[in-house]
Order: sequence, then C-alpha cells, then structure tokens
Amino acid sequence: MAKTRVLVEFGMGTSLRREDYTQAADRAIRDALWHNSVNIAELFDFPKEAMIIDAEIGVQQPDKVDVAALKKIFPYGTPTITVRKGGLNVDKHHTDGCTVIANAAIVVSFDLEAV
Repeated sequence: MAKTRVLVEFGMGTSLRREDYTQAADRAIRDALWHNSVNIAELFDFPKEAMIIDAEIGVQQPDKVDVAALKKIFPYGTPTITVRKGGLNVDKHHTDGCTVIANAAIVVSFDLEAV
C-alpha cells in the first residue's frame, strides 16, 4: 500500500462546564471537519469510503476520552483515532473545576500507487 497524505485539517473544541473530555474532543473533530468541504475523493475519482482518516486528539486526560464515540462522527472513510496528552485545562476561579480544551489534527490519505 502506498498511503499518501492528501489533506490535513485542524480543530479546537471545549467542554465549558462538565469537564467532559469526549465532548471537547467531539467538538474539536467537528470544528476541523465541518468548516471545510472535503471534495478530495472526487478529485481522485475514489469512493468516499476509500478515505483513510488518522485523527490525533490532544487533551489533558486522554484516558477520559471515548474513542468509539468519536469514530461515529465520521460520515465515511476508515478513521483511526489516537488520543494523547495535550490540549489545556483552564481552572475556574469562581468555582471548582475547569474548562477542558481539546485540539484535533485530522489527516486524510488514500492508497495511491506510485506513478
């Protein structure tokens, strides 16, 4: 397989009140995806299901992210999601807890043969 990267998108999402790391990651992925119209499959005359999607999510507590729930966001393609330490927790000064900020990097590739 000649996995060839054709597109990279970035997003940011938050969980303002519930400290929900999956929700923040969900919003980061949607931020990256829904601000763009990805027509790259049509450009190569591939079905959208042929998209190989690698998503990296950065949050302060990676073990609190439900990866299976995040995979359901992608309308097509084969997503692989990696969650690592990153993002940011912002302490609330008027009460206990924090706001969770997640970052997402989404890479779209296709199996292209070298010409």
